[in-house]
Amino acid sequence: MGGFKKFLLRGNLVDLAVAFVIGAAFAGLVTGLVKDLITPLIAAIGGQANFADLSFTVNHSKFLYGDFLNLLISFLIVSAVVYFLVVVPFGRLLDRFKPTAEEPTPVHDCPHCLSSIPVAASVCAYCTRDVALPRTEHTGAHV
Repeated sequence: MGGFKKFLLRGNLVDLAVAFVIGAAFAGLVTGLVKDLITPLIAAIGGQANFADLSFTVNHSKFLYGDFLNLLISFLIVSAVVYFLVVVPFGRLLDRFKPTAEEPTPVHDCPHCLSSIPVAASVCAYCTRDVALPRTEHTGAHV
């Protein structure tokens, strides 16, 4: 039971729950905006009194596609907001911290702890022991 409590109280889970609640409130706000302001404007331009009342009938079955259009517009607005206010800035932030495409540093294994260290290192950064420079295979000289 202690592990479950620890899982529930982890910071990222609480952050995710807060983000979910804020996202749901934002989606409700956008849905209201679309339903009460945007689609009546579109409907007024098109000569329709209420966009949500749009429907068609097939074999005495009524299909209300106006509500679907409201939800589609809401989805597009929420998607655009998430893309332009979250995805794009986060992508730019990640691009700032990406390493440049420079030549990778040649490495070899430390003979003591087997960690990968740069070839030019004389002391291992992990076990702090002195490391002899590796010899090249062809000439036997130090690198």
